[in-house]
Amino acid sequence: MNCESEVTYVVAPGGTLKGTIRVPGDKSISHRSIMLGALADGVTAIDGFLEGEDSLATLRAFQEMGVHIERRAPGRVIVHGVGLDGLQAPNGPIYLGNSGTSMRLLSGILAAQPFNTILEGDASLMQRPMRRVTRPLEQMGGRIITTEAGTPPLEIRGGRTLRGIHYKMPVASAQVKSALLLAGLYAQGETCVTEPAPTRDHTERMLEAFSWPVERKGRRICVRGGGRLRATRIQVPGDISSAAFFMVGAALVPDGDIVLEQLGVNPTRTGVINILRRMGVDIQLLNERRAGGEPVADIRVRGGELRGIRIPEEEVPLAIDEFPAIFIAAACARGTTVLTGAEELRVKESDRIQVMADGLNALGIGAQATADGMVIEGGGLQGGEVDSHGDHRIAMAFTMAALRAKGEIRILDCANVATSFPGFVEMACRAGMSLRVEG
Repeated sequence: MNCESEVTYVVAPGGTLKGTIRVPGDKSISHRSIMLGALADGVTAIDGFLEGEDSLATLRAFQEMGVHIERRAPGRVIVHGVGLDGLQAPNGPIYLGNSGTSMRLLSGILAAQPFNTILEGDASLMQRPMRRVTRPLEQMGGRIITTEAGTPPLEIRGGRTLRGIHYKMPVASAQVKSALLLAGLYAQGETCVTEPAPTRDHTERMLEAFSWPVERKGRRICVRGGGRLRATRIQVPGDISSAAFFMVGAALVPDGDIVLEQLGVNPTRTGVINILRRMGVDIQLLNERRAGGEPVADIRVRGGELRGIRIPEEEVPLAIDEFPAIFIAAACARGTTVLTGAEELRVKESDRIQVMADGLNALGIGAQATADGMVIEGGGLQGGEVDSHGDHRIAMAFTMAALRAKGEIRILDCANVATSFPGFVEMACRAGMSLRVEG
């Protein structure tokens, strides 16, 4: 039996969210800080690092490749960089747990190494599509073997010379873009990636923080090989994807009032703010500032009446990880919410479109899954049981649904919440929810 499936959240109906909280560090930035710190010349100090299973999988992967990394205190990490050419062959396959970001971005780095590598993960990760990354990397000269279905394990053949390419992505994906830019650090000539829509730009910002030039021309991003990364200090802001659950939770109840401190508000990540504002949520950005090249602010969210909307497709890439939470807001809104252009949600840790639709239906909400989105009729949430299918974001989204439910909600298969949000249960309870864990 998979022990992960034995963890169940039981959430009592009602309550409210109030107070000031600070969510863990941004997962995307935490991954990249370890990767670039390991490849830099010198010592990189990271504060605010997310101590979750996904980002720790990246940390351990580089330790297995000979990088000395110190964890001096919670969130405080020191990376002794080995330079672009200093990685060593691991003793065996590298296990990345549930982290698709680790696997896809590492593919770009490892395609250029002189040694062979095998990347593996848990049952969920081993079902996720990887050809969207491996195919353009092979156009650069890499050699990566997948299963016949294009899924892991990834067998990455070393000793290849990479050449820069100009790649036009068919689907907007920050992970594909980042993998190619990281491979471009090693490639001969210029590597350019053109996006069909803007995606999170943490890789570009962090490359510049590590003194690597990045050229931006509209939606085209280019790097040239042959440089060096210089160590720096990184301050990781709070993760807006984690904060989204508390933003929605505060919005669901009339007297909700929460302040989320030191959140990253990178404009490629603020789709959730834009969408919730369109739905009528009162959101204020306070004390706006910059830290480590990233915009940061405190965010205050107050509850009120929500209305259904048609979500603009241009906002979809800017909120792709926040849609489980947004779907809960839509379920509690007056009227109909329509999402299109979000087929990427079907290849996350779960098929988030179908799993969320099934869960909402189980709680009495009319939710119809479509090929690239969902149609949700706002209404009264009932109590009941939903299955998160091991997807951390779905588990946390349905936890917040209990604030407006008429009965207790039981959420199955919740152990993977630790991948992105260690301490979620304790924080939710401190903010005003009644949540217990079984198993």
